[in-house]
Amino acid sequence: MIEIIPAIDLIDGKCVRLTQGDFARKKVYADDPLEIAKQFRDVGIRRIHMVDLDGAKTGTLKNLAVLERIANGIDATIDFGGGIKTESDLNNVFDAGAAIANIGSIAVKEPELFFSWIESYGNDRILLGADAKNEKIAINGWQVETDVSIFDVLRNYAENGVSAAFVTDIGRDGAMMGPSVGLYEKILSMIPRLKLIASGGVSTIEDVAELERIGCSGVIIGKAIYEGRITLAGLSKYAG
Repeated sequence: MIEIIPAIDLIDGKCVRLTQGDFARKKVYADDPLEIAKQFRDVGIRRIHMVDLDGAKTGTLKNLAVLERIANGIDATIDFGGGIKTESDLNNVFDAGAAIANIGSIAVKEPELFFSWIESYGNDRILLGADAKNEKIAINGWQVETDVSIFDVLRNYAENGVSAAFVTDIGRDGAMMGPSVGLYEKILSMIPRLKLIASGGVSTIEDVAELERIGCSGVIIGKAIYEGRITLAGLSKYAG
């Protein structure tokens, strides 16, 4: 069964969502992200995807205190990313309570460092995050687009020990347009052994079923939950 992974995106300690990665198109959904996390856990959700958007934008971790508070407040697996640039950052994230660190920009810009972390911590604790726009990689909180193919990156990393990755189609994230099923099908056909977590665009529970059908191992859902398009009750059948 596909794993449901609700997203908690953080700016200034608050739970927010951006539209298509645009910091100017921000909506605050909760001043206290812990209350949101508790709602997820109450329906049986076992994993939460947290992103320090301040950290992703500035390159410096900004919301560790929120991570620590949520990790201490609920019994759930937390994967956390945004602003992790050094091994010290990585250790701070783990010390604050994250079970998994999701790494995006550094994986692209400093692959040797990224692979050293996988070797040191294990590929169950280091999750590759690949953000794509028009099938090309974007980095630094989606602010910088590259000419690097998403497929080349995923194939290369899978061949070098990466077992799972989450892939976000920036053009669909927060836009409620449905997920990039075609993109994910293409990735899965090229790299069938990769555990692929879909992210971006999910707007209905039917989208979740479609992603499960094509073979995604997990799905990150944000705005659809906060806007009431997908209810917590609707997610509960996938939880536990």
